[in-house]
Amino acid sequence: MPAISHIINVIFDARSDSGQHEIADNNMDQHNRILFAGDPHGNFKPLIAAAHKHQPEAVILLGDYDLDSPLESCLKEIIGLTEIWWIAGNHDFESPEKYNNLFSSAFSDRNLHLKVTEIAGLRVAGLSGIFLGRVWYPPQPPKWRGKQHYLHNQSANIKHSGMSLKYKSAIWHDEFEALKTLKADILVSHEAPGSHRHGFNVIGELAAAMGAKHIFHGHLHENYASTIKNNIKVHGVANSAVADLQGNTLSEK
Repeated sequence: MPAISHIINVIFDARSDSGQHEIADNNMDQHNRILFAGDPHGNFKPLIAAAHKHQPEAVILLGDYDLDSPLESCLKEIIGLTEIWWIAGNHDFESPEKYNNLFSSAFSDRNLHLKVTEIAGLRVAGLSGIFLGRVWYPPQPPKWRGKQHYLHNQSANIKHSGMSLKYKSAIWHDEFEALKTLKADILVSHEAPGSHRHGFNVIGELAAAMGAKHIFHGHLHENYASTIKNNIKVHGVANSAVADLQGNTLSEK
């Protein structure tokens, strides 16, 4: 297995107590060490084809799967070939079936949301869900400090039955702020940062606080590359598209 210093020919200047990760190589094959899959919406064929062709160490799915069967049944052709990691999008909370086919799947423990996971030698932070006006829609202040604050102010029936899937799909302010205290090389999110006209500047602020120099996101069904404040590289990955560590599109629907 190549050393961490032999992955891609850009530098992820992400700081941690142990120092910096400096990652550089001219070997183009190493850009495929991790692949990023845009919203499949039920179409996993491009990801499966890209995984077979490029043999990555890991694939990271960026949400919106529209699952009518458990995730492992959709990806059975690449199980054992590569590591499979994911975050959730808004579509994954649309029905109990879609939700359970993801969150109760054989890959339930590969959820990257609200934590940092080392994948192929890189620290990857995950942020699932979307901003909801009824919870928090930046730059407006949050309606609720967090889930407990919200539930505390609801009827006894809601408190007993628990939070609806709609509210579970939301990005909550307190959890977002807690994520800022961690360190990462890459941030994967469903929502876009301010590089996109429908994005949110706070996503870029999150990446900056974590020391991440790359953001990969789905949701908006557009392949693009941009650079935002703090020289953070942003890569939008379109629906059913697959991108490498440099944001190059390897496969499309």
